Amino acid sequence: MPYRWSNPDPDTSELRLWPHRSLPRRGFVVFIALTVILIAIPLLSLLGSPLLWVMFPFLGVAIAGMWWALQRSYRDGALHEILTLTDDIARLTRHDPRKPPQSWQANPYWVQVKIHPDSGPVENYLTLKGNDREVEIGAFLSSEERQVLLDELRREFNQRGA
Repeated sequence: MPYRWSNPDPDTSELRLWPHRSLPRRGFVVFIALTVILIAIPLLSLLGSPLLWVMFPFLGVAIAGMWWALQRSYRDGALHEILTLTDDIARLTRHDPRKPPQSWQANPYWVQVKIHPDSGPVENYLTLKGNDREVEIGAFLSSEERQVLLDELRREFNQRGA
C-alpha cells in the first residue's frame, strides 16, 4: 500500500500517503539504455551515409522527449499527503511539487470520513468533512486502496472521538 501509519509520540497518529511508483529509478536507466540501443540498431545500416547525420537530430529529440517525460513523472511523484491526528486536532497537509502546501484542520471529534462510490472525480472518492469544509484524501490511490483506507480512517477517528 502506498501509505503508512506511524506514531511519532503516544498521543499522535500520522498517516503518510504517496502515489504508486510503477517505474523505479533503476528501471528508468534500463528503459533509456534499451531505447538508445534499439534505435541504434537500424542506424547501423546507415553508417557511412549522409542520411545518418539527417537522422541523428530526430533520434536525439525522441530520446530527450522520453527523458523529459519520465523526469516529469518523477517530479509529479513527489506529491504526498500527511494526516496528523491528535485528540485535539486533525490536520491534513498536501505537498504538491508545483504548488505551495495546502492544509486543512478540524476537531477530530466532528470529522466525518465519507466515501463517494460514483459521484466523485474517481471511483470510491474519499473525503474528510469537518470545520464546514470537505477535502479529498488519497485521490491518487487505487479504488481498492481507498476502500481499505476508509476503514482504517474510520477506526482511527472513532478512537479519537471516544
